[in-house]
Amino acid sequence: MSDSLRLKDQPASERPRERLVARGPDALTHAELIAILLRTGLKGVNVVLVGQTLVQKFGSLNALALASVDELRKVPGIGRDKAATLVAAFALARRMEQERREESPVLDNPATVVNFMRESSRLKNVEAFQVLLLNTRKRLIRVEEISEGTLDTLLVHPREVFRAAIVANAAGIVLVHNHPSGDPAPSEADIKVTRDLIRAGQLLKIEVVDHVIIGCATAGRAKDYASLRELGYFYA
Repeated sequence: MSDSLRLKDQPASERPRERLVARGPDALTHAELIAILLRTGLKGVNVVLVGQTLVQKFGSLNALALASVDELRKVPGIGRDKAATLVAAFALARRMEQERREESPVLDNPATVVNFMRESSRLKNVEAFQVLLLNTRKRLIRVEEISEGTLDTLLVHPREVFRAAIVANAAGIVLVHNHPSGDPAPSEADIKVTRDLIRAGQLLKIEVVDHVIIGCATAGRAKDYASLRELGYFYA
């Protein structure tokens, strides 16, 4: 099938818009997603090829996203309206990212960490070790699940913990795991893992802010969590 064939002359299963509906946006290339915004191409050049030309000319999506209407109009097949559509789409994407950053919770103390993680931890019947990746203001970047073990058994390696933090350019991390028994008191293994990760973080210049263990409150235990920082293990 020729790449220059008009999209409406191609089988429906090969057209970007139909493929997006059937398989989702992740199944499409950058050029195909751009083609959906552009809608039409040039005489003898279908819209996907115009999208490919855009990506190649600017070199990356980031560079394309920063292009002005006048810069985009220099590409064959891109008029004022199509350039404005692209600028608007990328502007919306930037605003969404800004909203996400602003809405991310500040996780600077164990109570807020537990409020954020309690519901998801409550549903687990085995120990799950998760890492909250934080920026310099201790706002959440994302949650990474590192490992999940059998009841009361958990294996955690610093390499797995800090790989995610490095990729996310995190300034700090909060370690979180649950105790299915309900008792949040740290075990010797919990303390050892914490100290190992603190030392690794110091080498990598990534702060281990806390290690919070989530359990269940009882009549004799008001708090359903334990903070190893509050318990003094970060200073030993």
